Amino acid sequence: MAKTKSEKVKRKEKSLAKRREETAIQKIVNHYFYSKGLTLDLIKKDAKKKKIIYSRFTRPAKQLLELAGSARKAKKAITKVAEWAKSRNLDYAIETVFKKWLELDRLKPKEIIKKPYFQGNPMVWSETKRKWYVIDESNSWLEFAGKEEEIEWRIVK
Repeated sequence: MAKTKSEKVKRKEKSLAKRREETAIQKIVNHYFYSKGLTLDLIKKDAKKKKIIYSRFTRPAKQLLELAGSARKAKKAITKVAEWAKSRNLDYAIETVFKKWLELDRLKPKEIIKKPYFQGNPMVWSETKRKWYVIDESNSWLEFAGKEEEIEWRIVK
C-alpha cells in the first residue's frame, strides 16, 4: 500500500497540531507554575537547566484531573489553594490541593490586619472612653493628643 504524498503531509500536520495543543495535564501543571509566579518561557528555560523537573509534576496533575473531573475545576482548585497558602507565607504543591480538597469551599486567604502606631509606639482604641491610647516603652498607656493624620497604619502579619 503506497501512500500518496498528500496523505503523508496531512498526517504530519495533524501530529504537529496535536503536539502544539496543550493537554489537560499540561494545562494543570502550567497553571500551577503560573500560580507560583513563573512564565511559560521561564519554565522552559529552567527545565532545560534541570532546575525544574517537569515530569515530576505530571503524575499529581493527572491525579488532580481525575479528582476534579475537568482541567477548569482543577485549575480553580489550584488557584484557591495558592491564594490561601500565599496569604499565610506557606509553600504549596499540587499535592496540597489533594490534602485540602474536602475543605476547598472553606479555604479563605488570611485577612490583612493593619495596626495603628504613633512615632513607632503601638496604639489601642478604648471603646468605653472612646479615645486612642499610645503604649510607650515602659508599657504605660498615654492618652493620644495628636491628630488622626499622625497615626501610622502598618500591616502586621
